[in-house]
Amino acid sequence: MADKVNRGDAVMVIGLGRFGGALATELVLRGVEVLGVDNDSRNLQDFSGRLTHVVCADSTDADAMSQLGAGEFGRAVVGIGTDIESSVLTTSILVDLGLADIWAKAISRQHAQILRRVGAHHVVQPEADMGERVAHLVTGRMLDYVEIDEDYALIKTKAPGWAEGRALRELGIRKTYGVTVVGVKKPGAGFTYATPDTVIQAGDTLLVTGDAEGTERFSEET
Repeated sequence: MADKVNRGDAVMVIGLGRFGGALATELVLRGVEVLGVDNDSRNLQDFSGRLTHVVCADSTDADAMSQLGAGEFGRAVVGIGTDIESSVLTTSILVDLGLADIWAKAISRQHAQILRRVGAHHVVQPEADMGERVAHLVTGRMLDYVEIDEDYALIKTKAPGWAEGRALRELGIRKTYGVTVVGVKKPGAGFTYATPDTVIQAGDTLLVTGDAEGTERFSEET
Protein backbone atom coordinates (compact mmCIF):
# COMPACT_ATOMS: atom_id res chain seq x y z
CA MET A 1 0.00 0.00 0.00
CA ALA A 2 1.01 3.64 -0.53
CA ASP A 3 1.09 4.16 3.24
CA LYS A 4 4.32 2.13 3.29
CA VAL A 5 6.04 5.09 1.68
CA ASN A 6 7.44 7.87 3.87
CA ARG A 7 5.55 10.53 1.93
CA GLY A 8 7.35 13.59 3.27
CA ASP A 9 10.73 12.44 1.93
CA ALA A 10 9.46 10.43 -1.03
CA VAL A 11 8.74 11.39 -4.62
CA MET A 12 5.51 10.56 -6.39
CA VAL A 13 6.14 9.88 -10.07
CA ILE A 14 2.99 9.92 -12.16
CA GLY A 15 3.22 8.27 -15.56
CA LEU A 16 5.73 5.44 -15.89
CA GLY A 17 6.47 5.80 -19.58
CA ARG A 18 9.96 6.18 -20.98
CA PHE A 19 10.69 9.45 -19.15
CA GLY A 20 8.85 8.83 -15.89
CA GLY A 21 10.03 5.23 -15.65
CA ALA A 22 13.68 6.12 -16.18
CA LEU A 23 13.45 8.99 -13.69
CA ALA A 24 11.74 6.86 -11.04
CA THR A 25 14.32 4.08 -11.42
CA GLU A 26 17.22 6.52 -11.13
CA LEU A 27 15.71 8.07 -8.00
CA VAL A 28 15.48 4.66 -6.35
CA LEU A 29 19.11 3.96 -7.26
CA ARG A 30 19.96 7.21 -5.47
CA GLY A 31 18.24 6.02 -2.32
CA VAL A 32 14.99 7.97 -2.74
CA GLU A 33 11.66 6.37 -1.94
CA VAL A 34 9.36 6.47 -4.96
CA LEU A 35 5.65 5.87 -5.39
CA GLY A 36 4.99 5.17 -9.05
CA VAL A 37 1.48 5.91 -10.31
CA ASP A 38 0.11 4.85 -13.68
CA ASN A 39 -3.29 3.96 -15.09
CA ASP A 40 -1.85 1.14 -17.22
CA SER A 41 -1.37 -2.08 -15.26
CA ARG A 42 1.15 -3.32 -17.85
CA ASN A 43 3.49 -0.44 -17.01
CA LEU A 44 3.09 -1.20 -13.32
CA GLN A 45 4.10 -4.82 -13.85
CA ASP A 46 7.36 -3.65 -15.40
CA PHE A 47 8.21 -1.57 -12.34
CA SER A 48 6.85 -3.76 -9.57
CA GLY A 49 9.77 -4.60 -7.29
CA ARG A 50 11.96 -1.90 -8.82
CA LEU A 51 10.23 1.04 -7.14
CA THR A 52 9.34 1.45 -3.47
CA HIS A 53 5.71 0.99 -4.41
CA VAL A 54 3.48 1.23 -7.48
CA VAL A 55 -0.22 2.03 -7.69
CA CYS A 56 -2.71 1.78 -10.53
CA ALA A 57 -4.77 4.95 -10.42
CA ASP A 58 -6.29 7.65 -12.59
CA SER A 59 -4.25 10.77 -11.81
CA THR A 60 -6.97 12.98 -13.34
CA ASP A 61 -9.39 11.86 -10.59
CA ALA A 62 -9.00 14.28 -7.69
CA ASP A 63 -10.63 11.88 -5.22
CA ALA A 64 -8.29 9.04 -6.20
CA MET A 65 -5.24 11.27 -5.79
CA SER A 66 -6.48 12.48 -2.43
CA GLN A 67 -6.99 8.89 -1.27
CA LEU A 68 -3.39 8.15 -2.24
CA GLY A 69 -2.29 10.96 0.05
CA ALA A 70 -0.72 12.84 -2.84
CA GLY A 71 -0.91 16.11 -0.92
CA GLU A 72 1.38 14.69 1.78
CA PHE A 73 4.28 14.09 -0.62
CA GLY A 74 7.13 16.58 -0.58
CA ARG A 75 7.69 16.31 -4.32
CA ALA A 76 5.90 14.98 -7.37
CA VAL A 77 6.82 14.50 -11.00
CA VAL A 78 4.16 14.46 -13.71
CA GLY A 79 5.79 12.37 -16.41
CA ILE A 80 2.71 12.13 -18.63
CA GLY A 81 3.74 13.01 -22.17
CA THR A 82 1.51 12.95 -25.20
CA ASP A 83 -1.84 13.22 -23.36
CA ILE A 84 -1.64 16.96 -22.71
CA GLU A 85 -5.10 17.16 -21.15
CA SER A 86 -4.22 14.50 -18.57
CA SER A 87 -0.87 16.15 -17.92
CA VAL A 88 -2.42 19.55 -17.24
CA LEU A 89 -5.34 18.20 -15.19
CA THR A 90 -3.02 16.04 -13.07
CA THR A 91 -0.72 19.00 -12.41
CA SER A 92 -3.70 21.18 -11.48
CA ILE A 93 -4.94 18.56 -9.01
CA LEU A 94 -1.50 18.36 -7.36
CA VAL A 95 -1.48 22.15 -7.05
CA ASP A 96 -4.93 22.08 -5.43
CA LEU A 97 -3.69 19.42 -3.01
CA GLY A 98 -0.95 21.79 -1.90
CA LEU A 99 2.24 20.06 -3.07
CA ALA A 100 5.18 22.38 -2.58
CA ASP A 101 7.41 21.03 -5.33
CA ILE A 102 5.82 19.89 -8.60
CA TRP A 103 7.86 18.93 -11.65
CA ALA A 104 6.10 18.35 -14.97
CA LYS A 105 7.17 17.14 -18.37
CA ALA A 106 6.14 19.16 -21.43
CA ILE A 107 6.26 18.11 -25.06
CA SER A 108 6.05 21.62 -26.52
CA ARG A 109 6.56 25.24 -25.51
CA GLN A 110 2.81 25.80 -25.47
CA HIS A 111 2.36 22.78 -23.22
CA ALA A 112 5.09 24.14 -20.94
CA GLN A 113 3.37 27.53 -20.72
CA ILE A 114 0.08 25.93 -19.72
CA LEU A 115 1.76 23.80 -17.05
CA ARG A 116 3.38 26.90 -15.55
CA ARG A 117 0.08 28.75 -15.59
CA VAL A 118 -1.72 26.02 -13.67
CA GLY A 119 1.03 26.06 -11.05
CA ALA A 120 3.86 23.63 -11.90
CA HIS A 121 7.00 24.80 -10.12
CA HIS A 122 9.42 23.26 -12.63
CA VAL A 123 8.75 22.33 -16.26
CA VAL A 124 11.15 20.21 -18.28
CA GLN A 125 11.18 19.50 -22.00
CA PRO A 126 13.52 16.49 -22.29
CA GLU A 127 13.49 16.19 -26.06
CA ALA A 128 13.86 19.92 -26.73
CA ASP A 129 16.49 20.40 -24.02
CA MET A 130 18.57 17.48 -25.28
CA GLY A 131 18.20 18.61 -28.89
CA GLU A 132 19.45 22.09 -28.03
CA ARG A 133 22.34 20.68 -26.00
CA VAL A 134 23.48 18.32 -28.74
CA ALA A 135 23.16 21.08 -31.36
CA HIS A 136 25.62 23.21 -29.38
CA LEU A 137 28.04 20.30 -29.10
CA VAL A 138 27.80 19.33 -32.76
CA THR A 139 28.31 22.81 -34.16
CA GLY A 140 31.12 24.02 -31.91
CA ARG A 141 34.16 23.05 -29.88
CA MET A 142 32.21 22.61 -26.66
CA LEU A 143 32.68 19.39 -24.73
CA ASP A 144 29.45 19.92 -22.81
CA TYR A 145 26.65 22.49 -22.60
CA VAL A 146 24.07 23.07 -19.87
CA GLU A 147 21.47 25.84 -20.01
CA ILE A 148 21.16 26.97 -16.39
CA ASP A 149 18.50 29.58 -17.04
CA GLU A 150 16.97 31.23 -20.07
CA ASP A 151 19.90 32.40 -22.22
CA TYR A 152 22.46 31.62 -19.47
CA ALA A 153 24.74 28.62 -19.82
CA LEU A 154 27.56 26.62 -18.27
CA ILE A 155 29.92 25.05 -20.81
CA LYS A 156 32.96 22.79 -20.78
CA THR A 157 35.50 23.56 -23.48
CA LYS A 158 39.18 23.20 -24.31
CA ALA A 159 41.36 26.20 -23.52
CA PRO A 160 42.07 28.33 -26.62
CA GLY A 161 45.64 28.35 -27.88
CA TRP A 162 46.01 32.12 -27.45
CA ALA A 163 45.54 31.75 -23.67
CA GLU A 164 48.46 29.36 -23.18
CA GLY A 165 50.96 30.38 -20.51
CA ARG A 166 48.93 33.39 -19.37
CA ALA A 167 47.04 34.05 -16.14
CA LEU A 168 43.32 34.66 -16.34
CA ARG A 169 43.73 38.23 -15.06
CA GLU A 170 45.81 39.01 -18.18
CA LEU A 171 43.36 37.60 -20.69
CA GLY A 172 40.37 39.95 -20.27
CA ILE A 173 37.94 37.13 -21.02
CA ARG A 174 35.06 38.70 -19.11
CA LYS A 175 35.57 42.07 -20.79
CA THR A 176 35.85 40.59 -24.29
CA TYR A 177 33.22 37.85 -24.16
CA GLY A 178 31.10 38.70 -21.13
CA VAL A 179 31.76 35.25 -19.64
CA THR A 180 33.62 33.95 -16.59
CA VAL A 181 36.02 31.02 -16.29
CA VAL A 182 34.97 29.33 -13.04
CA GLY A 183 36.95 26.08 -13.18
CA VAL A 184 40.06 24.59 -14.74
CA LYS A 185 40.98 20.94 -15.23
CA LYS A 186 44.61 20.09 -15.90
CA PRO A 187 45.36 16.90 -17.88
CA GLY A 188 45.21 13.92 -15.53
CA ALA A 189 43.69 15.93 -12.67
CA GLY A 190 40.26 17.01 -11.50
CA PHE A 191 38.58 20.40 -11.79
CA THR A 192 39.69 23.17 -9.43
CA TYR A 193 38.25 26.64 -8.89
CA ALA A 194 39.72 29.26 -11.20
CA THR A 195 41.25 32.41 -9.72
CA PRO A 196 42.67 35.52 -11.42
CA ASP A 197 46.15 34.00 -10.91
CA THR A 198 45.31 30.68 -12.58
CA VAL A 199 47.66 30.12 -15.51
CA ILE A 200 46.15 28.42 -18.56
CA GLN A 201 48.16 25.71 -20.28
CA ALA A 202 47.73 23.67 -23.44
CA GLY A 203 45.36 20.78 -22.88
CA ASP A 204 43.47 22.46 -20.05
CA THR A 205 39.70 22.07 -19.92
CA LEU A 206 37.70 25.10 -18.80
CA LEU A 207 34.31 25.53 -17.17
CA VAL A 208 32.82 28.80 -18.40
CA THR A 209 29.57 30.56 -17.46
CA GLY A 210 27.76 33.44 -19.10
CA ASP A 211 25.06 34.25 -21.62
CA ALA A 212 24.58 31.62 -24.30
CA GLU A 213 25.94 33.78 -27.13
CA GLY A 214 29.06 34.74 -25.19
CA THR A 215 29.90 31.19 -24.15
CA GLU A 216 29.45 30.02 -27.73
CA ARG A 217 31.71 32.78 -29.09
CA PHE A 218 34.36 31.95 -26.52
CA SER A 219 34.25 28.22 -27.27
CA GLU A 220 34.81 28.89 -30.98
CA GLU A 221 38.06 30.77 -30.35
CA THR A 222 41.21 28.78 -31.07
